[in-house]
Amino acid sequence: MKFPCRLDKFISHLTELPRTKTKAGIKRKYAKVNGTVITSFDYQVTESDVVLWQDKQLEVLGDRYFMLNKPEGYVCATSDELHQTVLELLDEPVMSKLHIAGRLDLDTTGLVLITNDGEWSHKVTSPKYQKYKTYLVETLEPMTDDALQQLRDGVQLHGEKGLTQPAIVEQLAEYSVRIAICEGKYHQVKRMFAAVGNKVEVLHREKIAGITLDQDLAPGQYRLLTAEEIHSI
Repeated sequence: MKFPCRLDKFISHLTELPRTKTKAGIKRKYAKVNGTVITSFDYQVTESDVVLWQDKQLEVLGDRYFMLNKPEGYVCATSDELHQTVLELLDEPVMSKLHIAGRLDLDTTGLVLITNDGEWSHKVTSPKYQKYKTYLVETLEPMTDDALQQLRDGVQLHGEKGLTQPAIVEQLAEYSVRIAICEGKYHQVKRMFAAVGNKVEVLHREKIAGITLDQDLAPGQYRLLTAEEIHSI
């Protein structure tokens, strides 16, 4: 938001009310600036002004960064007609400004990053920044040494040109693998395991670059990122 700013625009932005309702409220003397009732729509608000709307102070929000432990059955979208979205799990002001940095499928669980900083989220998701996403995978069939090496070397996905970039792969048990990839193709992890003749039964994201899912967060819970986590991107 740039200052000075029209009063009606300032209030509409921070309350997410339509401008028509904001103007109607200003006429009804709902707005105060520095303790004085203001009824002019185009009154110029500055950064140092204290603005009250119906006696509640409105504060300009800076960049915001959250981690969420995504449960199964939620979609990573701003809205969806069939399913609940991960944004519905947050209780934050000005929700319309937030977006998801790195999506997960409906049945995939784990770390989701949510922010209003577009440049930061681009660094999270763009392959050119080489930000590895780490997943725990449970498979239908036992993983063979050959299949593991194929994932490390890169595999051919159906409908894609060229091989996937080499993955970092660690076998945890006969049916359990940790895999880290720096791309974000559609259903990539599931398609990679299909390409080596297996099927993903359970998929959980535990880490994005230097940000690891907080083990204290139960499914559906979230918290603000620390300054260290934010700067790790």
